[in-house]
Amino acid sequence: MIIFKLIVESFLFAINALVINKVRTFLSLLGITIGIFSIIAVFTVFDSLENEIKSEINSLGNNVLFIQKWPWMMGGGDYPWWKYYQRPQPKMSEMTELGRRSNTIEALAFMFDVDRTVSNIKKKGINSMDNVPIIAVSHDYNQVMPFDLQAGRYFTEIESHTGKNIAIIGAEIAENLFMGQNAVGEKIKIFGRKLYVIGVIKKEGEDVFGNSNDNWILIPANFARNVIDVNSVGTTIIAKGKPNISNDQMKDELTGIMRSIRKLPPKADDNFAINETDIISKGFDELFAIIAMVGWIIGGFSLLVGGFGIANIMFVSVKERTTQIGIQKSLGAKNYFILLQFLFEAVFLSLMGGIVGLIIVYILTFIVSSMFNFELILTFGNVMLGLVVSILIGLISGFIPAWSASRLNPVDAIRSNF
Repeated sequence: MIIFKLIVESFLFAINALVINKVRTFLSLLGITIGIFSIIAVFTVFDSLENEIKSEINSLGNNVLFIQKWPWMMGGGDYPWWKYYQRPQPKMSEMTELGRRSNTIEALAFMFDVDRTVSNIKKKGINSMDNVPIIAVSHDYNQVMPFDLQAGRYFTEIESHTGKNIAIIGAEIAENLFMGQNAVGEKIKIFGRKLYVIGVIKKEGEDVFGNSNDNWILIPANFARNVIDVNSVGTTIIAKGKPNISNDQMKDELTGIMRSIRKLPPKADDNFAINETDIISKGFDELFAIIAMVGWIIGGFSLLVGGFGIANIMFVSVKERTTQIGIQKSLGAKNYFILLQFLFEAVFLSLMGGIVGLIIVYILTFIVSSMFNFELILTFGNVMLGLVVSILIGLISGFIPAWSASRLNPVDAIRSNF
């Protein structure tokens, strides 16, 4: 009951401080509000961004590896490109051999891409589109990198192997070239060749990296090899592991098979790279850790100013209520009672500033989410972080004033205003 009464009285005193000294209290709490806003706003933006990025990375598949000429690298540090420049590009024959020898791989696909102009032969809509990504893929591409079709179908195995002149186009290509009409069965021209549209990829919009398959065109790799010099473009073998097979198991096996296929001596370095999405995730984790530190530094200065503001309010409050403290102590109030009374008051004041900062962040999440194609989410964890930081600032800032109040001599305190 005593603790409950302390909390109620401290809350009332905090409200009273706000009502009687509006300007002073507002200016003092402004630092807490700005500090909590700065920290939680930074964490909210980058938590939302991190979730979006990880979602996009996970869409590539956690059990998918990319065999390429160049290794991926995130963050700073030297990139010894001269070591990789002379490496050969992965070949379709190597993909076939990997599929024959591997025990950990469920599906394999070969791909490469170029940018080309795409023309509408019948000119129902826009005549042509420039710099369209043309993705040449082997038959099992849809198994290792799944996507949905809004119309039509995927390549048959015979069409893929024979290199038939067919294409699956993105939703944006279909809208622009065919003015929203059914594109399946229509003809387009790429590389000076006529291709039949057999499918349209479901519209997805841009991801957080600015990429989109809405403007892609997929064609069989064996068709593309007839019109493109494969040796002049970057190629990739994509490997999807069997269920319950770890990436490390896949990587160890693929490394051994690739070295065998390329007949590398035991002491020779690998002349290929096996990349995985985990490299990207770790790179972004390091980036977000640095940004979080910057957020704490920026918000920390505001919280420091706010802490001094809370301490100032509490020193003034102790001064104004010195006689009241003396009367309380003369009636038997213990030192800890006075100490807790002022500590609770400091905590409530700090919490008020922190809650205002959280409310501002919450309002901004709605504004940003409605204005931009990016969803900001104020998580429960960030709300609790803001409240806990506010409480700690109140405790730290209010301790010295509360301690000085609890140590007052009751006689001197009562006589202070006489």
